[in-house]
Order: sequence, then structure tokens, then C-alpha cells
Amino acid sequence: MKAGDLMTANPVTVKPTTTIAEAWDLMTALEIRHLPVLENGRMVGIVSDRDLAVLDLGRLYTEEGAEAVRRALARVVAEVMSTGVVQVEPGTELIDIVGLLIDHKVGALPVVHPDTGEVLGIVSYLDVLRELQDVLQEIRRG
Repeated sequence: MKAGDLMTANPVTVKPTTTIAEAWDLMTALEIRHLPVLENGRMVGIVSDRDLAVLDLGRLYTEEGAEAVRRALARVVAEVMSTGVVQVEPGTELIDIVGLLIDHKVGALPVVHPDTGEVLGIVSYLDVLRELQDVLQEIRRG
């Protein structure tokens, strides 16, 4: 099994200038946890639900009020995204994907075209667990 087989193709992406509120709305509406950040078609980062959770809006609201929350949500994802993103190619084997997820303590890996760098998909830990579940069910059936 390879990344190209496991990935969610054509993932939703955002620009560095996308607001945190817009990214949050996308993640919530689509029930996703990771958004590759593209500038001129090239990946410059990834924003995850963990990146957004760091804002701690509940604490911010309690300590500073609604206007502080509005300011935080108006910031752009470029301010909170992770850069230097670990990525894989469509031919990357499942065992290598698992190793990268563990070693880098990330929840997803963008799948990029080896020549162009175009983001083709994304493989998350859930994709890996679904594949493992299928394998275990096959073993159980004998």
C-alpha cells in the first residue's frame, strides 16, 4: 500500500493570507484537521486544528474580551502555520508513512508530485488506521 492509494486526493487548501476564522470554518464544515497552505501553487506550510487550538480563544475571551477574540480570528494562517512540512510522494510505502507520522509527531502528510511539487493529496493517521483495520479484519477472517 502506497501514499497514492491511501491519500485523500485534491485536498482543500488555503492561502497564507486566509484568516484563521476562514480556516477554522473550513475545517469545521468539512470535518477535517489539516489544510495545506499554498502560495502560487507551491506548499509553504500546513495549518492544523492543533495550530488553531494554541490560540486558546476561551482563555483569551475570559482575560481580554470579545474584541481580542475578533482580532485573533482576523489574523492570517501564515502567522500560525507549520513550515518545513514533512511530505511524501505518491509512491511512498505505508511503512515509511507510519514512520514519518511517528518520528515527526504529525497527524498528516501532504502527498506531492515528485517533479512539480504540486499537492496531490493528503494522508492522515486516520487513513493509516483505516488500512490497518482492513488488514486486521482480513486476518480475523482467516
